[in-house]
Amino acid sequence: MGFWKSIAAAVGMAILGATAAWAADRPIVFVHGDSDTAALWMVQIWRFESNGYPRDLLDAVDLKHPQARKDDGAPEENRSSTTDVASELAGDVARVLITTKAPKVDLVGNSRGCSTIRNYLKNGGGKYVADTAVLAGCVYHGVFNFANAALGSEYNGKGHFLTQLNSGSEVEDGVKTFTIRSGKYDLCNQPKGDYIGMAGKDIGGSYLGPELKGATNIVLPGIVDHRGTAYSPAAFKVIYKAITGKDPATMEITPETAPVLDGKVSGWDNDAPTNVPLADARVQIFKTNPKTGEREGAAVHDKTVGANGMWGPFTADPKQTYEFVITAKGYPVQHIYRSPFPRGSKYVNLRLYPKEGPDAKAPSGIGMMRPRGYMGAERDTVTFNGEKADLPPGAVPHIWKVYKTFGDTEPHTVVGSFDGETIAARTWPNDHNTVWIELTY
Repeated sequence: MGFWKSIAAAVGMAILGATAAWAADRPIVFVHGDSDTAALWMVQIWRFESNGYPRDLLDAVDLKHPQARKDDGAPEENRSSTTDVASELAGDVARVLITTKAPKVDLVGNSRGCSTIRNYLKNGGGKYVADTAVLAGCVYHGVFNFANAALGSEYNGKGHFLTQLNSGSEVEDGVKTFTIRSGKYDLCNQPKGDYIGMAGKDIGGSYLGPELKGATNIVLPGIVDHRGTAYSPAAFKVIYKAITGKDPATMEITPETAPVLDGKVSGWDNDAPTNVPLADARVQIFKTNPKTGEREGAAVHDKTVGANGMWGPFTADPKQTYEFVITAKGYPVQHIYRSPFPRGSKYVNLRLYPKEGPDAKAPSGIGMMRPRGYMGAERDTVTFNGEKADLPPGAVPHIWKVYKTFGDTEPHTVVGSFDGETIAARTWPNDHNTVWIELTY
């Protein structure tokens, strides 16, 4: 966490121009990006709560089919159009306004979530109910810009969707708009396609891609990656001040005595992630030894989820590490090892993956995932049992999963570490299990 603390300190007084007055009665709706889940906003929500923002005013939308279509106008199983996700956001905002009886909301988005918010503001009437929009790591000036190809892609700056979205004013009258971007380390805003499968090709992207004319545009210093523009401590400082008009009183997460956890089980369909509930999945939780990852006793929670996919509630010990075990038809048994949860959350989503990566072929293996950011060879220290993980070269952090395989078939402890967050896990060497160390920060 040392890197992010130093970046947060460097942000200082970066927010200029219009700032929103403190409005404790105004809810905030957070919107995730392509292929992601509401769970990515969990830590930022904790930071808001630690600064006194009421939990019942902090809402993260969980878009059902989070991956974009190849062609926005062509239906595709388990993929969503720009209209689909903007409509879902509109419905979530309406529910929040009715529930809280607030006249307006604030909107915070990352990546595809930025375009979803702008589409809702411009074309879905959202500008009439939104006070402030904070848009981080956005892609609305094109991940690529091709005039004669992929015009149906919502990520083509010269395509149909972004051409319409960027026509006229880039901000909506009456909506205070802030953007947050990386200096030049956002994998989705690059002049060349090195990190999107088109190495060395000029794709027409730009480091300035996330900025909007008429908005307050903020650049985070240092090597801040695509997701770090939204989910890092530095990003929180900007988001908080944009919405409240003042700096946060603390950057630390205040622990709760008895945090209550819950979340949705979802899975994989048509070669893409989904946030649709996976009914009948069984979730077990075990206390683990923080040094070895070994279980300490029987399961402390055991539930077969219903139609809504929710696996809780579960009251956790804020100092205890846990192993989540999820069993569902059509998937390997998933073992997910987690750090202690300092606060409660209803966004501890558990997404199931098919066997993937080197782990799919090795006798034994383990994966480490960082949902709220990327891993970079030139920035981060990532280790398995003290040995550096094999990260691909490049100045731009651009992977969020890394794997370690073993030739033996005996269970053993693997301690994974990323920039100070350390989690001990156990291998489960057979074809019917897959193991993840899931980082929180």
